[in-house]
Amino acid sequence: MASMAASVILTLKGTNIAGFTAWSSAREPHQVFVLLEAIYGAFDKIAYRHSVFKVETVGDCYVAAVGLPEPVDKHALVACKFAQDCLKKMKEVTLKLEVMLGPDTGDLDLRTGIHRFRTNTVPYRHFSGQVTAGVLRGERSRFQLFGDTMNTASRMEHTGERNRIQLSQTTAHLLTEAGFFQWIMPRGNKIYVKGKGNMQTYWLRQSKARKVKQPDLKSGIPPVEESLDTEEESDTLDEMGLGFDGDTDQVMTKIERLVEWNVEVLTSLLQQIIASRGGVVDDIGTLYSAEKKIGSGGGTVLDEFTPIISLKRLEAEDLRARRRPSSIEIGDEAKSQLRNYLSQIAGMYRDNPFHNFQHASHVTASVKKLLTRIVKLGEGNGLAESIHRKANDVNLVELAGHSYGITSDPLTQFAVVFSAIIHDVDHPGVPNAQLVKEQTRNAQIYKKSVAEQNSVELAWGMLMSAEYSALRACIYQTESDLRRFRQLVVNT
Repeated sequence: MASMAASVILTLKGTNIAGFTAWSSAREPHQVFVLLEAIYGAFDKIAYRHSVFKVETVGDCYVAAVGLPEPVDKHALVACKFAQDCLKKMKEVTLKLEVMLGPDTGDLDLRTGIHRFRTNTVPYRHFSGQVTAGVLRGERSRFQLFGDTMNTASRMEHTGERNRIQLSQTTAHLLTEAGFFQWIMPRGNKIYVKGKGNMQTYWLRQSKARKVKQPDLKSGIPPVEESLDTEEESDTLDEMGLGFDGDTDQVMTKIERLVEWNVEVLTSLLQQIIASRGGVVDDIGTLYSAEKKIGSGGGTVLDEFTPIISLKRLEAEDLRARRRPSSIEIGDEAKSQLRNYLSQIAGMYRDNPFHNFQHASHVTASVKKLLTRIVKLGEGNGLAESIHRKANDVNLVELAGHSYGITSDPLTQFAVVFSAIIHDVDHPGVPNAQLVKEQTRNAQIYKKSVAEQNSVELAWGMLMSAEYSALRACIYQTESDLRRFRQLVVNT
């Protein structure tokens, strides 16, 4: 392990993704990988432009250094500009990824800490200790930094705040000496840093502060402004290698991004429904008549509830004959109708805590993940891997038996996810007991489970309108599937 030369002066930057733990707990591992790959890939490009050395990434922590391995002039200044660009890029990437990765992705932020270091062999009144760089012996060795400087930079990040860049006093002093005092402002109170005690730290101002160099009166050179802003490129998701073909360069609101995510979720389920469908199709007139009859008997949604739903019987040959869902297109018309339907559903949600469209999307994400967890392979549950098919392909008949048919019945999965999206449509944000007590119009109709029954009625009535005929044709094409879909939605 080799020590750094005593003449090296560098600045360390540590970045952590605020909200990452909660976000990743509701995601599949491959989605976590997509997020980190996109963010770190964008940071790497910014580091290259600023001649910043990427030290390592550990989980959601990104560590970089300026002045390593080659000395860099104004290293603290470069570190601040790099951190500022990363902060901007983080928001840009996460907003685009929310369409692909779902709710809360656009709410992820950075906590960033910067600590400037100078070796103690060089006279300087704000030195912070030595740092050692090297590769530890052993398997899967990697380059790392060690020492008090590394620890302090980490503390600057851990004690920081979302979407802000915290500077150690050493870094702030260096910026002040260089004439960039307008870039920093003291943090209100001293913070306690483990192993250091109370420390005064500073915030880096966001993009507005400029250093003004005084004019040279003899030469007549005008004042020059140096800004924290830097020129940076903007990458599309496709350029990031994520394969998303949506128009993500347009400015989208949070609701629009959530609508697009829900569109993708339901589209994949519709593809599975179509792939599993046989050749049986009812007459359009018969199907239209059945649609009109459902919910028109004068009863309430709760009257249709049944304790047990008989799932569709699955035959081995039917399961094996299914087409690959990814090869199926639901059609532009159906997808457009799905997008319009979900947009209208989103508009029917009120802005109430826990009863808004964002919360419904959270529930949808949890349901989607739960459906993939109904059967877990390799834990003594008797599911066998077929040696005649592709590796890790599970015997479909055994799979259906262990999951009560849910995993192999796409219509059931679609109904469950659909119900999660619509479950709080038009919810007033008031408990049902209070609605009954106040004898609101809906309470007089439904008596109990007032808000939930109203949500189902509104969402179902809109789905049955003429403008969504192509969408309905993707969901069901027989009266029996229509009635089964309705029962699943009611029960869910």
